[in-house]
Amino acid sequence: MNLSNLKPAEGSIKTRKRIGRGTGSGLGGTSTRGHKGQKSRSGYSKKIGFEGGQMPIQRRLPKFGFKNINRVEYKAINLDTIQALAEAQQLTKIGIEELKNAGFISSKQLVKILAKGTITSAVEVTANAFSKAAEEAISKAGGKAVKL
Repeated sequence: MNLSNLKPAEGSIKTRKRIGRGTGSGLGGTSTRGHKGQKSRSGYSKKIGFEGGQMPIQRRLPKFGFKNINRVEYKAINLDTIQALAEAQQLTKIGIEELKNAGFISSKQLVKILAKGTITSAVEVTANAFSKAAEEAISKAGGKAVKL
């Protein structure tokens, strides 16, 4: 084998369809576009959502809902999570940094403490928001809820 007798593998090269080159080719006449109509013309491109003149689905269906631009989204952390973290690391203060280091939140997330589970440790919890029940449960256990 040398450079003068190299050729592609058998069946890997296909010849291009030469459309519209006479009736003898089998692809002349309508050039594989069917007969007449909008789709057979040159320059045709279907608009997105076009349904042949019928009222398109995005215009038939009514609008609903809205996105509140003032929404503040919190990452929910429950009391049982805080209890487990306090026991595992023998902490008396749990804040955003401790939750971040433990892998419960990412750096830019806001935290809200919710009241699922129980808390028995007297822990000072610092977060962006608390539910009323969570705040009560923390203070009953001898801890303190501090809002940022």
